[in-house]
Amino acid sequence: MHDFSGPDLAPITQHLRAMYRSRLLIAAVHHLPVFELLSEGPLSFSTLQARLRLLERPAMVLFPALCAMGLLDHDAQGNLQLTDLGRHLTQQATPNLTGYVGLEKNDPGVLEMVERLRNDGPQEAPGGISYVKEGAGPSPMDDPDLARTLTLALAGRAQSLAPIVANKLPKREGHLLDVAGGTGFFAYEWLLVNPTSTATVFDRPQVLAVAAELLDAFGKSGRAGAERVRERVTFQPGDMLTDALPQTDLLLAASLFHDWPTQTCQVLARRFAAVLRPGGALWIHDGFLNDTLDGPLAVTEYSAQLFWVTKGRAYSRHEYRGWLAQAGLEPTPENISTQMDYGLIWARKP
Repeated sequence: MHDFSGPDLAPITQHLRAMYRSRLLIAAVHHLPVFELLSEGPLSFSTLQARLRLLERPAMVLFPALCAMGLLDHDAQGNLQLTDLGRHLTQQATPNLTGYVGLEKNDPGVLEMVERLRNDGPQEAPGGISYVKEGAGPSPMDDPDLARTLTLALAGRAQSLAPIVANKLPKREGHLLDVAGGTGFFAYEWLLVNPTSTATVFDRPQVLAVAAELLDAFGKSGRAGAERVRERVTFQPGDMLTDALPQTDLLLAASLFHDWPTQTCQVLARRFAAVLRPGGALWIHDGFLNDTLDGPLAVTEYSAQLFWVTKGRAYSRHEYRGWLAQAGLEPTPENISTQMDYGLIWARKP
């Protein structure tokens, strides 16, 4: 069912997301005067954000990306400044490539990116939220066709990462809660290496219908112990923002927080911490920005993609650990790499 010895598939996703990097670059040169403003001297993050009239989320997508491209960096006081390379995107520089970059300034994708940066999303908000629940209305993932399309589209990524994550998570007897579990592969793989444990996959009902089909196929894969996994999995439908979550020993939030704005992430951290048993742990698997907000390049591209299709963006480990500590957990300093530009961090419940 899955070749566990294959290569890291990160280059494929990096090539896919490179278009978002290009859109950010062209927007910053020709539609938002980032380089011209900084040509006058360094500016603090907040001052540059204010001068460009950007809200927090688009600024946190744009500025780290430009740093990761090697066009901006930080001075000794922590202010943003142009690099020697970045100066060649200003009109004063000789030579400069502003005109060359401008050949693509009217590309529809670039113009759409500019609108989203200026408005923290599209002017018609639902148009920019592909698969995330908006307000009190129904979730797009309650549509059977949409739920099936996205869940199966994410299946390959999950199949690649889930065995790696399962072997990084604690080996123990107990219960795993996989919130917004999608395909369920992370839970299935963890159960395969923890044969006396149980798991709950929590997601929208239509997503779980697809996950159940994938579990059937997983059980018939011929891998040792896979046929017994089905009897140790519970599918629980619901809304993680409002519905009760089951008590658990381990909670896995894989590619979850990045769909949401900061305030919602703080709410989710508190909700997840509340259902952990004493001594339990919350594990987060995601792509993380550097705490210095200057890369990695692949994660800034991912952040731009998330900005385009969700309410969220990529966050730094520092941001996550702040939310976890506020929720009463004890974040650990451990940074664990997996593949595809993802990693794991975790926090324990006293």
